[in-house]
Amino acid sequence: MIYLTEKILLLRFVFFLTVIFIIPNEINSQSKLKKDREAILNLCGCFEINFNFSETFNFSEDDYYVGSEVYQSYALELALPIINKKNKISIQHLLILGYGDEKSIIKHWREDWLYQNTHLYLFKGDRVWESKNLNKKVVKGQWTQKVYQVDDSPRYEGTSTWVHVDGKSFWENETNAPLPRREYTKRNDYNLMKRWNRIEITDNGWIHKQNNSKVLKTEFESMIIAKEIGYSPYEKVNYKRCNPAREWWNTKQSKWNSIREEWEKIYVLEKDISIKKKVDGMFLYEHLMFTNKYEENETHGQLINSFLNY
Repeated sequence: MIYLTEKILLLRFVFFLTVIFIIPNEINSQSKLKKDREAILNLCGCFEINFNFSETFNFSEDDYYVGSEVYQSYALELALPIINKKNKISIQHLLILGYGDEKSIIKHWREDWLYQNTHLYLFKGDRVWESKNLNKKVVKGQWTQKVYQVDDSPRYEGTSTWVHVDGKSFWENETNAPLPRREYTKRNDYNLMKRWNRIEITDNGWIHKQNNSKVLKTEFESMIIAKEIGYSPYEKVNYKRCNPAREWWNTKQSKWNSIREEWEKIYVLEKDISIKKKVDGMFLYEHLMFTNKYEENETHGQLINSFLNY
């Protein structure tokens, strides 16, 4: 009888701990996940964007070093959620160029957001991305942002926690990346950008803040030659302005779904990726976007694999 009483007391104690600690923690976790997803989905919509970049410090030992001029540009862009699952959100960015009836659409970058993701491809320089597995305890509660080139090849990835405090929602991370397109053809004195990204939700869109280091990486050392800041506000506008992009995507999504699936076959192997600069004198995106040779889905796998160094 005493034994049964002790057993009942133990069960009541376990129940008490569950009610007091475990259940509230689970509720808080689900509430946090909901806020995270809402913040990420706020990155979607029709946006006017103003890109602003300026070099701030010069660390080059070259007396004749010439830094980049202040860069400013404008874009109208549709950020479309093409996958919306509990633990994964994929956003395709589409640029809208031209005025009036003379508009053209360009497939821009893509970003995937993965919850508690345990694998990254980290840019090492020289068109090589290193496969890295992460401990699930390290990424608990975090979201990985995976950013892809216009041809859905890798660009940069990082994992961090979405923060919701004092009425603000933001995500910050630092990771290595290739040179941005605005400098890719203009600069040869550095070969890697260490990107510090802050994505902050606003009342009418979001802001992409950057504090980047331009790095010259050699076999023996890595040297920062300059720093730059970036400030790019994304302001939501009437969605109708982006209707041409939505209509364009409806006609092209089958092609790009196929290309994405071919890349996914490579990504799931979780092996280092090395990509050739050109094949037959052309970049991968040129083959896919500026020729008519690869409109059929069955042509994509062979082309993509021809760019890989095995």
